[in-house]
Amino acid sequence: MTLHTLLDYETLRLIWWVLMGVLLIGFAATDGFDLGVGALIPFVGKTDLERRIAINTVGPVWEGNQVWLITGGGAIFAAWPPLYAVSFSGFYLAMFATLAALILRPVGFKYRSKRESATWRNAWDWGLFVGGFVPSLIFGVAVGNVLQGVPFRLDADLRIFYDGTFFGLLNPYALLCGLLSVAMLVTHGAAWLVLKADGAVQERARAIGMVTALASFALFLLGGVALGLMVDGYVITSAVDPEGPSNPLLKTAAVMPGAWFANYGAHPWLLIAPALGLAGSLLAFAGLRARREVATLLASKLAIFGIISTVGVSMFPFILPSSIDPKSSLTVFDASSSHLTLFIMLVVTVIFLPIVLAYTTWVYRVLWGKVDPKSITAKGGHAY
Repeated sequence: MTLHTLLDYETLRLIWWVLMGVLLIGFAATDGFDLGVGALIPFVGKTDLERRIAINTVGPVWEGNQVWLITGGGAIFAAWPPLYAVSFSGFYLAMFATLAALILRPVGFKYRSKRESATWRNAWDWGLFVGGFVPSLIFGVAVGNVLQGVPFRLDADLRIFYDGTFFGLLNPYALLCGLLSVAMLVTHGAAWLVLKADGAVQERARAIGMVTALASFALFLLGGVALGLMVDGYVITSAVDPEGPSNPLLKTAAVMPGAWFANYGAHPWLLIAPALGLAGSLLAFAGLRARREVATLLASKLAIFGIISTVGVSMFPFILPSSIDPKSSLTVFDASSSHLTLFIMLVVTVIFLPIVLAYTTWVYRVLWGKVDPKSITAKGGHAY
């Protein structure tokens, strides 16, 4: 018996579906507040010093947080090659816009304070805004399109053909999901600023965060209603072989109204996911209003967990449905890497993920505390 047979193929596929969700939630819960702070910089800071305070609340941690995004992309490439191929090629221009915006962030951090010019610094502040707002919007738009189905198809040789356009991604439901993503991450950024800053920056962040927390609640609720009324889901209409080969064309699938709600009917306990999304948003609002700093950040993370989990459990077992050829849709059971590959990756993850989590926890513990004007203006300091 070889080691990889200790876990059957179905179990490994399910584990990697869960791990993909963990990586996406981990990215949103960590780098999400970096993006939120970036989008808030022009609004919470009215003076150069106030904006530098906001920047330096994320300055020491943003690079480590962004590793979750890189790890997630790598995991999709290794565990779900067809998903990587379709999404990274079909969403090419959207990916390019996201990466271009993300590149503005390190450049803005490093170059903003190199000159005393107010015009120079203000331009970089708006660059940091773009670096926070645009990825937040596009990530949500991408999820909205996935829920509706993506216009791709597979031929008999499993070659991928994408028939969509960039502007086709910007449909009403996808834009609604994009606005939800922005509201969710701006709330998370505001919660972080409330925790790490003081004075005017903290108060402005609190005021904005209260608005975006309520917006997150309303948009998430509206998105669910629209999903039921405007968006058809997908169902598998043939037998499912959880141990079968990774060939999407071996199944049949169909579009069906209300299909994205079927899992909740079969397993009512899954309703805890959307409930946590709604409750987390309201708790974040309540925490901001009550000036409970740590509780607000945890509530914001709870909302992120609930909102992203809702997408995953609603779509299961689909991970990328096809709107033009449902049979080509990618599912957990027909779009993964081989049994051996998934097992080797799991072993590596079991070894290194705890190390990453321990290191990350240590970094946050060392850097705990508020960013104040003194730490920014101190000579010989390392502040941005």
